[in-house]
Amino acid sequence: MTVLGVDGCPVGWVGVAWGDDVTTFVALDIEQLVREAMSHHAIEVVAIDTPIGLSSDGDRAPEAYARRRLPGRASTVFSSPALGALRAETYDEANAANKAALGKGLSRQAFGILPKIADVHDWLATGPAVPVIEVHPEVCFAAMNGAVVRQPKRTAAGAAIRRELLGREGLVVPATRVRGAAPDDVVDAAAAAWTARRFADGVAERLPPEPRDHVAPAIWA
Repeated sequence: MTVLGVDGCPVGWVGVAWGDDVTTFVALDIEQLVREAMSHHAIEVVAIDTPIGLSSDGDRAPEAYARRRLPGRASTVFSSPALGALRAETYDEANAANKAALGKGLSRQAFGILPKIADVHDWLATGPAVPVIEVHPEVCFAAMNGAVVRQPKRTAAGAAIRRELLGREGLVVPATRVRGAAPDDVVDAAAAAWTARRFADGVAERLPPEPRDHVAPAIWA
């Protein structure tokens, strides 16, 4: 079985394909990334660190569930934008659209990744021939560790414990730098791949837990 975990990176997207070995891919857009990975592997599940299934009229439940799993680190889970804010070209436009739909403003962080969220949204509309699930790397690592990992991922201690957790699962992240992706992006993509395999095995946890047969909107771990 080979699965693909995906995280955003400076170039666009970084993917970690995990099967008999571990390989990495970097691409400008998600369709290109998955196509490239599938040209080398028979990918069974794709797990992406980005919101899937945006709301038009209220907060999504997955974020609230994810925050409860991350005491002391809940701030790493940001609120997803409203569907109506997805095509906004300026922050003011996106903020106004978000307030109109959800009754609250949009964070600058969320606005900054709107193009990536839209990229995934548009790709999913084409009907990919592979299951695609949403993940949050910190929730993945908390599930791996049995408790929240309190050390920030960009610290030496935080990076070390995350790589150790992945290694215990048999997922050894390449030590060499992946061109176009920061080291923590690759580690987060690997965490996504871990959850993708759990999903393929039927043991991944769904947040919220029901309806189990609906892939989205949900954060999987």
